[in-house]
Amino acid sequence: MSLHDRDEALEQAIFEAARRRLAEPSPLGSRLGETPAPAITAAGLGAERAAALLLDTLLPATIQIDHPRYFAFIPAAPAPAAKLADLLLAVNTIYGGSWLESSGAVHAENEALAWLAGLAGFPASAGGCFVQGGTNGNLSALHAARERARHGGNPATHVAASAEVHSSVRSMVRLMGAELLPVPGDRLTGEALSGALDGATGVFAAVATAGTTNLGTVDDLAGVAAVCRDRALWLHVDGAYGLGALCAPNTRPRFAGLELADSFIVDPHKWLFSPFDCCALVYRDPAFGRAAHRQHASYLEALYEDDDAFNPSDYGVHLTRRARGLPLWFALAVHGTDAFAAAVERTLATARQAAAEIRRRSELELIAEPELTVVAFRRRGWAAADYGRWTEELRASGTAFLLPTTVDGETVARLAIVNPSTTLDDVKVVLDAAG
Repeated sequence: MSLHDRDEALEQAIFEAARRRLAEPSPLGSRLGETPAPAITAAGLGAERAAALLLDTLLPATIQIDHPRYFAFIPAAPAPAAKLADLLLAVNTIYGGSWLESSGAVHAENEALAWLAGLAGFPASAGGCFVQGGTNGNLSALHAARERARHGGNPATHVAASAEVHSSVRSMVRLMGAELLPVPGDRLTGEALSGALDGATGVFAAVATAGTTNLGTVDDLAGVAAVCRDRALWLHVDGAYGLGALCAPNTRPRFAGLELADSFIVDPHKWLFSPFDCCALVYRDPAFGRAAHRQHASYLEALYEDDDAFNPSDYGVHLTRRARGLPLWFALAVHGTDAFAAAVERTLATARQAAAEIRRRSELELIAEPELTVVAFRRRGWAAADYGRWTEELRASGTAFLLPTTVDGETVARLAIVNPSTTLDDVKVVLDAAG
């Protein structure tokens, strides 16, 4: 068979595997054992052998992040409807960068972005695009901030942030050739930011965090926003994890001040039930994003003949892009926003129950009350090696996947809960193993 011939048997095998994956509980997975023989050869393995290698050996040797006892990093729990839309994206070869080529997909993405912008209290004129992940979103927003500052005469050399700012911000600031202005304290506050700015030069932006990865802490967004307004600084809010909770009415007040930001990101592949890789980047004024990111070349100018056309490629550090926001839109269209709110509320309730269960056990001690759904605790009498042995035993047995972290230099345990299928019983299984 030639490269582009259809193989109906292969199609059936792949689609049947996809149906099984949707129907069955998520396997936690394992690590690859013996390394398979090379599969890439001049003649190829053929469809049957290649499919068997993929389905029977390689995919099982992965950890499924939507397992209800995946508690490491920030998990994911894509809705089946979103997974199906992502499957369609793979077989429809569309370029999601321009209105000219993919107006239908761009329209859907913009509707999802408008929903997020509205939850944040941004004006109806706000907009942006979906990018590959939070790192790309933070870079894109900070590049737009620097371009605005440079056009205003600011040398734009520094970004202010706290010690708990996500590693991607520190990395992207270095990539831009800028420097970080450290603000004392684990939680960014208006008072601390104001003190750090006194005497500083070249600062063009501040980055606040709405839900830190380690503990789920929300910065003082209102206080930071007031300082940024007074100092004419761009405020970017990294809400890659935490801003998924915007859709839960009971939690939205935690993010007061977000409506005053210049940009924010949220990763729907974290707490908004979408597949990897999906980060929503929203600008209060999209014109600044477009001015910073639109690429110019003779072959691109036809895309800009219609001034009203909305081209997602203009708003981030990308040109070629898939319509990665379409699965989020489809799940919202299928289930409605109330279902998203209920799912987030369920995870918040499970985190509160987990914290209560930890307080009930004398051998455990809660590090802090969870602000969102990250629950950190210590096992009395344990050293770092004990945490490592405990988490490895849970992983090796296929029971759960979690990793220790450090808080103020101390090794502790950490559970991140964003999956509505996770129950208190799942948490108890992990806690029992620490007894």
